[in-house]
Amino acid sequence: MPMPVKVSSAAAARFAPALLAWYRHHGRHDLPWQQDRTLYRVWISEIMLQQTQVATVIPYYTRFMERFPGVAELASAPLDEVLHHWSGLGYYARARNLHLAAGRISAAHGGEVPQEFEALHALPGIGRSTAGAILSLALDQRQPILDGNVRRVLARWAGVEGFPGAQPVERALWAVSEAVTPARESAAFTQAIMDLGATLCTRGQPRCGDCPVASGCVALATNRTDELPSARPGKARPSREVVWLVLRRGESLLLAQRAPTGLWGGLWGFPEFTNAAAATREARSRGAAPKARARRLEVIVHEFTHFTLRITPLLHEVPDEQAADGVMEGGGETWYNSRRPAKLGLAAPVTALVGLLAVPGFAQRNR
Repeated sequence: MPMPVKVSSAAAARFAPALLAWYRHHGRHDLPWQQDRTLYRVWISEIMLQQTQVATVIPYYTRFMERFPGVAELASAPLDEVLHHWSGLGYYARARNLHLAAGRISAAHGGEVPQEFEALHALPGIGRSTAGAILSLALDQRQPILDGNVRRVLARWAGVEGFPGAQPVERALWAVSEAVTPARESAAFTQAIMDLGATLCTRGQPRCGDCPVASGCVALATNRTDELPSARPGKARPSREVVWLVLRRGESLLLAQRAPTGLWGGLWGFPEFTNAAAATREARSRGAAPKARARRLEVIVHEFTHFTLRITPLLHEVPDEQAADGVMEGGGETWYNSRRPAKLGLAAPVTALVGLLAVPGFAQRNR
């Protein structure tokens, strides 16, 4: 149980002015979503930035906004196309929730992103901190936030012990965030504290000598910047093993759409099995030669937050006349040709494997 943290009113009052002065000269002011700020543009950026670095987000954000410049375009687009524009960005539930939220905004809010905290927070995929950040950055509302970078800044500055994901620790951090958030310049303050965590108060090797609030930082004063915030309690990372059936017909590969929820929900990928025998039986039921030997491609290791996935791709060939390119009637499956790609959402390992299979001789090298 973490010890209660009390932030003096004097220390809290000094925090914002020092941070804002630093931000004016050293903060980030030219990010794409900082131009022509609207609730919609800021909402999209905040969802993309969850657990993803700014440099990675920028090209995705630019392409996404070109295709979906407003709520109406996002709500009316097929989910497959939204996932296609998200492919490679990861954490695909974010894209599904964006699409679902856009539909609710169109139906219940006249197509306008809500300006009230409760209504915004009620939308799919928008938590307390995200709702506050959107309203602060877009409308300059005073809204405390507590994203990953801000948790680290405040845990160190106020000396909050314990894993930030634990409820008592999270409550303590929200209290600190409330105490230091100023009544004015909310948009600048919100961006400033996020920038501080992203550029100076980093997880490893924080640049405390350049920090504008270092004079009041408990972690620095007690030499605990490497201890705070506390790490998640140790747990062995579990591992899962699956087999992907890579069924190839000429230049096309059979892809199946995954269930709407769960791992890579709603995305398209190779049919998945628990073992090679089951994958081979399926391949033969779809036209693979009974005695043809599958080509076992190199194992793909994909790390998720809470487990490791080991994927063994098995390549089977089927005759050219088996099917035509394009999504099959009724949906659920498609023959995908990387030379004429359909606009489908593909998980990063699927995209990588499709690309490798298009390289002449790749499969022969991976028998």
